[in-house]
Amino acid sequence: MQQNSTPTASNSARLVGTVIAVQANFCQVQIDPDTLAVGGKLILCTRRARLQKIGVSAIVGDRVTIDEIDWQGSKGVVVDVFPRHSLLDRPPVANADRVLLVFALAEPALDPFLMSKFLVKAESTGLQVSLCLNKSDLVTDIQRQEWCGRLAEWGYQPIVISVENGIGVKELQIELDRQITVFAGHSGVGKSSLTNALIPDSNIRVATVSGKLSRGRHTTRHVQLFTLPTGGLIADTPGFNQPDLTCSPTELPGYFPEIRQRLATAHCQFSDCTHRDEPNCVVRGDWERYPHYLDFLADSIAWEQQLQSQPKIENNLKQKSSTGKKQYEPKLESKYRQISRHTILQSLDELSEELDDD
Repeated sequence: MQQNSTPTASNSARLVGTVIAVQANFCQVQIDPDTLAVGGKLILCTRRARLQKIGVSAIVGDRVTIDEIDWQGSKGVVVDVFPRHSLLDRPPVANADRVLLVFALAEPALDPFLMSKFLVKAESTGLQVSLCLNKSDLVTDIQRQEWCGRLAEWGYQPIVISVENGIGVKELQIELDRQITVFAGHSGVGKSSLTNALIPDSNIRVATVSGKLSRGRHTTRHVQLFTLPTGGLIADTPGFNQPDLTCSPTELPGYFPEIRQRLATAHCQFSDCTHRDEPNCVVRGDWERYPHYLDFLADSIAWEQQLQSQPKIENNLKQKSSTGKKQYEPKLESKYRQISRHTILQSLDELSEELDDD
């Protein structure tokens, strides 16, 4: 008699999968597709108490081991989280391979400064950065060519698509194969519509662009991974209007392909050159994004100064030694602190010596 190939709660071995969604204390894990009989199944999981005690969390993109699986209820327990090869904090995504910035050629109008800010933020992640231009059906061929040539000068070869007309969607799907790709970009540029086009059964809610403000409305509320038919995973992240630049002035030049190219062939006079007003600087020049760099440099200097002016954590907090992990609690002012036993005994000894002398 042929046995059922699907494991049961009593005989299942530990399985490996990817966290595709997280909400509250639960995460949804997709078992690896190549797992016999159960590949691709979704299991709603909690974390084992041991992981919670040592402060190990599971976020979207994490590779995890699950156990204690109830196949009828599709429930299980995460017992281990694999080491991550990359980690984004905003949005929280683990093990991503690429950031795909999605912009629209029209509706809303393309803003070079805002695009530059998104590009610098994407470059700061250390992941591969790709640029996608949507709504190509709303501009002329000449306008498309002008933008592609302009972005080539920036160091990027954009992927031009039209979700509305299906132009370039299949080619982009192949490009994203076997990777975890994070979608990011200005609200209303068509990220959710693009996800629906790449994965027809994802059914992500979309919204039209506001006619009054010429910008999109946020439709994605949380991070979730969606599986491409070719096997890759994409994260449609919550839309936001302005990415925050949190990098030091010394790191910033490395996030501009134009600067990297210039420094690869020549060197500035000073090793700590900020490429602003130093003599014999090979970066300073009339390239298009140089004013963007100067603006971002000023922001970066201000951010670093603000960071340095903040009191260190050990100055205002003390570590609790009774817990198994690093936890801090506020230090009390001296007038509220309880006097230690050692201090009291020392004071009594000094007082006793004074009385003996008298």
